[in-house]
Amino acid sequence: MKRIGVAMALALAATALYARDNNPDAGVPVSVVVTVKQSANAQLTPDNTLVSQDKERRPITSLEPLRSSNGMQVWVLIDDGLGKDFGNQLSDVRRFILSQPANVQIGVGYIRNGFVSDAQPLTADHDLAAKALRLPTGPPGIAASPYSALTELIHKWPTSRAAREVVLISSGIDPDFGAGPQNPYLEHAIDTAERGDVVVYAIYYPGAGAGRGRLTFWGENYLAQISQDTGGELYWIGPQQPVSLAPFLDQVTARLNGQYLLTFLARPVSKAGLRALSVKSELPHVKITAPSQVYVPASQ
Repeated sequence: MKRIGVAMALALAATALYARDNNPDAGVPVSVVVTVKQSANAQLTPDNTLVSQDKERRPITSLEPLRSSNGMQVWVLIDDGLGKDFGNQLSDVRRFILSQPANVQIGVGYIRNGFVSDAQPLTADHDLAAKALRLPTGPPGIAASPYSALTELIHKWPTSRAAREVVLISSGIDPDFGAGPQNPYLEHAIDTAERGDVVVYAIYYPGAGAGRGRLTFWGENYLAQISQDTGGELYWIGPQQPVSLAPFLDQVTARLNGQYLLTFLARPVSKAGLRALSVKSELPHVKITAPSQVYVPASQ
């Protein structure tokens, strides 16, 4: 009889835990930016979207298009060590800035010596932001670590209800740390971006005098990693410089138009930190991109 009592107690305890974990009220509200990558005309809803934290499905409380909610802040970051031929691309970058909706604030910065020089702080005046564009003026490698610069920018970025995005145009080369496979500056930048819910879109553009080598190879890989892990995208056509950035920037605009603010109830955790995240759609032929991890605060 004693064994039966213990078994029943364990069964009841398991049932209680299951009920608690599947109760929509038993969770910590967490918001994250997700993007419809394919079938941009698809409408995401909580009923056709699945979110998992640490491989466990969690309830969605809201899912709203970003363009119609709290607006957006976009930093265009340009490596100041790019070749002078980047001047041929300035008209495409300018068009990208001017094409953004009125509720999008644009900032323009140049990466030098591991920091971001604010050519134009975030502004709703798109003409003003476009006029801040200039030719890169530094020698090859002047950016130092673009990932340290990105980390520094995010730390200074004021908290806002607006979505936060970065368009990073760089070779990705990190002369401060060198070739991979491990780069602590990159890892810190990814961690900082995920905690701050910042999405990074990276456009590979060769640096001045850059040839093919280990640094270039790892620069491309670093850009791929930071864009993928933050829920963004890497745009790259190979080692040669692109004829025009317009197709890439048009795709960035399409991604921004397909973004949603997803809020779900994360499993309560005793220690705040980043947790594995997966977001999928049940709609056919629809792919959603999202950060690989999301910051979950400690439960009270």
